[in-house]
Formats: sequence, structure tokens, C-alpha cells
Amino acid sequence: MKGKDFVKIDIHAHIMPEHYPDLKTKFGYGGFIYLDHHKQDAARMMKDDGTFFREIGRNCWDPEWIIRDMDAHGVDVMVLCTIPVLFSYWAKPEDCLEWSRFLNDHLAEVVQKHPRRFIGLGTVPMQAPDLAAQELERCMTELALKGAEIGTNVNQKNLHEQEFYPFWEKAQALNASLLVHPWEMMGEADMKKYWLPWLVGMPAECSRAICSMIFGGIFDKFPQLKVMFCHGGGAFPSTLGRIQHGYDCRPDLCAIDVQSAPRDYIRNFWVDGITHDLKTLEFLIDLMGADRIAYGTDYPFPLGDLEHGAFIEQAASMSLETKQQLLAGTAAEFLGIQIQDYISR
Repeated sequence: MKGKDFVKIDIHAHIMPEHYPDLKTKFGYGGFIYLDHHKQDAARMMKDDGTFFREIGRNCWDPEWIIRDMDAHGVDVMVLCTIPVLFSYWAKPEDCLEWSRFLNDHLAEVVQKHPRRFIGLGTVPMQAPDLAAQELERCMTELALKGAEIGTNVNQKNLHEQEFYPFWEKAQALNASLLVHPWEMMGEADMKKYWLPWLVGMPAECSRAICSMIFGGIFDKFPQLKVMFCHGGGAFPSTLGRIQHGYDCRPDLCAIDVQSAPRDYIRNFWVDGITHDLKTLEFLIDLMGADRIAYGTDYPFPLGDLEHGAFIEQAASMSLETKQQLLAGTAAEFLGIQIQDYISR
């Protein structure tokens, strides 16, 4: 690592198994994703009705390829989690639990083989919060993962719903790190053209999740909960003024389950720094503080930061201390790790 200017911990990256069972046959119903390895070093992610979802490369499942990319861009550690389309919250709870265990066992194996390069966040069956809490505990106590990645909604239920309280309680008790990732974007059926679900729906989903947790009083009820929202918090930071104004002008609608104003909760959560824009990142720093923002990439997908934080490293407006906080310090604090345990200088 000699000659590097910064330690870099990528808080947001994805991996999946190269091979896994035919889930439609295994569970007796459809809706799952399978991989069509149609050519060397590439595969199609397919819905089991034959609908094409996404083309992926070998760096979506091969740790050696991932490490090669990390080394090329000076990334010391990468936090891996599954691809949201694999959450399968719509499946029968026991089936989703079995599938989650399969994914988590695979992830733990990858981390165990490369303990200084990878950290893992598991997946859990959020449609059954008791089972999700159970699997989260297994992830952390048996598999040595640091927490879990969950969706911004669970079958269109918002994260403030009381049925999720057992999961939040367990996550807080375990000091789990939770990464909240957009999926099943609201309005997706109404804006299929121009990739709008990913350009418009994903930022809205992040704001949906943050607002539901704030207004639902989740941060009041579980004040030690560690939650990070993807993609710079989506639309939430830039619309906070409107959100705060709504709270002020219509407390009868907004202030019924929360103890304080929306702005008062800015320090209760974290966001990754995937903004693709320096001015937006500077705005986030002014709003939340650099110690609440962690460099991430959404690797290996094209809408992510596949220059691996170059816009942070090259930012003339930031001090070296701020850059290092963004590139590794915040991630280490969020995950509860010591950087020196992973980095040799």
C-alpha cells in the first residue's frame, strides 16, 4: 500500500454467488432471479418467467476479480452485501429465511477467505421481523458479519410500522450496522421509460425510508440504532426544507408520532457519499458533517461510482482530514472497526 495518499473503505458494494439452486423448482413457485451464464465471464440475471433483468460481469461474483479492481483503484477494504433484487421479501417467510441463510453463508465464506479486504453485511427476511431478527443475530454471532442490508420498504410497507419493532430492537441490542438500500421503487410501473425508476425512483425511495423512520419515531424508540441510507440519502437532503416546513405547518399530520422536528434527527443516521457531484457532496457535508458520510461506490454497477472516490480525492475544496474522514473514518466508526486491523502500512 506504499505511496497511497488515503486509506479507502468502500461502504457500499455488491456480490452474489456464481451458482445457486433453481429456486422456482426448490420452493415450488416463481418470482426468483436465476443466472444465465451465456458467455465466459458474464451472465444474464433473469426472472424465472424468462424476463431479462440485468447483464453482469464476473466481478459481480468472483472475489479475485473484485480485489483486482480494488487494487487498481487503491481501495483497501470493501463492504459487500447482496443485490437488492435478491431480497425476495415477497416469498414465503420460511423460504426467504432459507435463501437468506444461503446468501449469508456464501458472503461469510468470501469474507473468511479475504478477511483484510472484505467486510460483510447480510440479508434477512424482513417480511417476517422475528425471523429477520433471528437471522441478523446468526449473521453477527456465527458468521462474523457486521450487520445487514435491508430494503427501503418491505412489500410496500414503510419502515416505521410497528411490526418491525422486534427487528429494530434486536439490531440495537447487537449494535448491528444496517445499510438501507432502495428497491421496488414506488411509481416504477408509471415511469418505465428513460431508466426513470433508477434515476427518480431510487432517490425518492431513500427519502421515503428516512422520512418514515423519522416521523414514525423509530429514532426516538431506538436511539442507539445504527442506520446508513444509500445514495447520499437520495432526495431527502435536498428536500429537507420542504419536509421541515411540512412538519411546522401541518403538525396535525406530521408530528403525531415523533418527538422532535425533522432537522433534529440529522445526526441520528448516516449516508453513503454516492452523489456523483462534488457540490452535492459539499452540501451534504455542510448539512450532516463529514463524520456522517462514508465513501461508497455501489460497485460493480454502472450507476455507481466506478472511479472509486476519485472526485473526493481530487477535490481542491476539501482538507486532507475531511477526505480521509469520508474515505475511511466514517465507515470505520459506523461499522465499529479499527482501521489498523485491516490496513498494513
